[in-house]
Order: sequence, then C-alpha cells, then structure tokens
Amino acid sequence: MADLANDERTETEIPSFPLVEKCPFRHTPEYARLRAEEPVSKVKLEVSGREAWVIATHDLVKQVLTSPAMSSNWRNPGYPHQVALSEEILNTLDLPLLALDPPEHTVRRRLLIPEFTVKRVNALRPRIQEFVDACIDRMLAKGGPVDLVQELAVPVPTLLFAELMGAPAEDATSFREHAEGTMTRGVDFDELDRLQMEMEKHLAALVTEKEQHPTDDLLSRIIAKNKDDGALEHHDLVAIARMLMYGGFDTAANMISLGTVTLLQHPDQLGQLKADPSLAQKAIGELLRYLSINDSASARVATEDTRLGDVTVREGEGVILLYGSANRDEAAFENADVFDIHRDTRGHVAFGGGVHQCPGASLVKVELEIVFNTLFRRIPELRLAVPFEELPFKNDTLMYGMYECPVTW
Repeated sequence: MADLANDERTETEIPSFPLVEKCPFRHTPEYARLRAEEPVSKVKLEVSGREAWVIATHDLVKQVLTSPAMSSNWRNPGYPHQVALSEEILNTLDLPLLALDPPEHTVRRRLLIPEFTVKRVNALRPRIQEFVDACIDRMLAKGGPVDLVQELAVPVPTLLFAELMGAPAEDATSFREHAEGTMTRGVDFDELDRLQMEMEKHLAALVTEKEQHPTDDLLSRIIAKNKDDGALEHHDLVAIARMLMYGGFDTAANMISLGTVTLLQHPDQLGQLKADPSLAQKAIGELLRYLSINDSASARVATEDTRLGDVTVREGEGVILLYGSANRDEAAFENADVFDIHRDTRGHVAFGGGVHQCPGASLVKVELEIVFNTLFRRIPELRLAVPFEELPFKNDTLMYGMYECPVTW
C-alpha cells in the first residue's frame, strides 16, 4: 500500500466522520473493509471539517494506545475533537485525566488508583447489591412493562456515584444530565458552553464542601491525600471530580441496558448464565468487547512523525481509534462478530489501554456482575416489551447506549 501521508485524493473523496451509525447488534461492513484494505485511513470530521486518521485494526489501536508519541491533550491544535468545544472552553476548562499527558496525568492518576483496588471495590459489593435490589423491588412493585433505563440502568450508577463522592442523589442526577448533554455530537457551542459552566459550578461547590467538611468518601480521601504533598490546586481537584462523573455514569448505565438486551437476544447463553452465575465475569468481558460502547470516543494527536502500518502519521495530525472495529478484529478474536460468553477476551480495548486505561474498570465490572446476576435471578422471565427493531438506540452520542429499554415479565 502506498504511503497515505501523501494521499492525493480530492477533498470530496475523503469520507466524513462518523463513518457509520454503528449498531453493535449488526455487522459493520465498513469496519471490516477498513481492517482489510485501509487500517489507517483519512476522514473529515463533521463537527469541524478538519481531517484526521482513523485506526481500525486491533494491533494498530494497541500501538497508538501505548505510544509516547501520541498525545491525549485536548489543547493541542491538531487534536481531532468530535464535539463542538469553543476556544474559550478549551482555554479555560481544566482538562480531565483522559485529556492530559504525563507528567500531569501521572500525578492525578496516582491519587485515583488506590481508590479502585480489588480490595476497595469488593468492599463496595454490599452497597451496590442494596442499590440493585432496591431498584428491582420498585420494578416488581410497578409490574411490567417498565423502562429498564430509568428503573435500573441509570439509578444504580447514579446512586453509587453519589455515595462515592459524598454528594446528594439529586446533585448526581443533575451531573448526569450535564454529562449526557456534553457527549452529544449535535450540541452547538453556546449550549455546550452553558452546560460546561453550569457543571463546573456544581462540581466546584462539591469540592469546596469536601475541602471544608471531609467525610468518608472517595472525593474527601483524594483531597486529603493531595494535602500531604500539595501537588494539585482546587481547580485540579474539580477536574478530577468531572472525570469521575463522566466515567461513573455513561459506561455503567449504557452497559446495563445494552448488556441486558444482548443477553435477551442470546437466550441459550443467557440460560447458561442463569444456571451458573460464576460465568458472569467472562460474560461481562464479552459484553464489553462485543458492544464497544465507546467505539470512536478516544483520540490522539501525533507529537512526532509515527509509522502506523503502511502509513506515516505526521506530527500534529489527529488520530481517532475505532475500538468497535479493533474489538471485532479476527486477527485478535476468532469469530469476532459472534457473541460468546465463554470467549477469552483478554486484550480487548473497551477500557482503552496504556497509561490512559480506565482506572475504574474494576468497579464497572463489579457493578455489571451484580446487576446481571441479580436481575435474571429475581426476574428470570424478563423479556423485551417491544420488538427489538423498535428499540431507540443512541446514534448521536460519543458513548453508545439506549434512550429507552421497555421490558416486562
């Protein structure tokens, strides 16, 4: 293949991005074509009109994730933004962990990692179980049909986030609404700025409260650790809180609804999971790989010329990682388009990789394990209340999910 850094295609021939309205329940022929023919290819971003590269194969996505020559910094002029961030927001907003490079990233991550050890996450199991049981109690009291998104998928991570942060549940609900708004591709500059500024005020007030009146919660512990070395200022702690908010809501909520639908669409494997709840960990790994809800949400910008396969990505050029394509790469996972809860999914990139691998991955997996085992134990006859084709999926957000999921039993 010729070196595409010198691609002579005309502007009109470069495809716009997003490439497809991806649905994880259907094969994506365009991704298969890219893996086979153009694993590194040029696109034009709909939100800005700028060009960037998309990376489609598992090995090249892993290379980018672990390359020190690939920056996550949102303020880099070449960063391929997929939502409309104004210059004012970019220059004034304290960047979240996922948008920082070492050494700034290292200092913040060091504060977080102790909060997500296996021991600490397992200590949360009883509380998560209480949240899940309370939600299912309400579902059973109402009787079907109910919307699984509003009755279970959203409340569980919302309640858990509030508990972790020591915030009132009503505040967490407000934060979730802001997070969802800022992850939508079609939001314009003015609306996005309003949402961002409103969110910052909420989070700044919460951090101030914890600085003055610490309690036994994750945010208070992070603030206390930071006081020991004074590495971060108040606004840095607000940025950490914002990152926890995004990570705490979207991944778990979307995986609960989409994961439930996936299991219902594969009744034989769901039956095996019901009969043997110890299969939950492998099933969750496969759900994360198969669904890849953050398909194209991760991006980088090259800080030096970097060879990716047959292509040289030049310094200053943006790169978008297609996790959904990488996780369906036959070179990494045999029969990759087939859902199989017995599969060895080690190496999937649903949680990213390298220094930016999601620090809360273990907590998300524990949440999902408790939700799915409890849901199908307590409501074994759960089923969709509408035909699959009528389910409203999110095709306008960076994080894939569902707006509603009507179920009954």
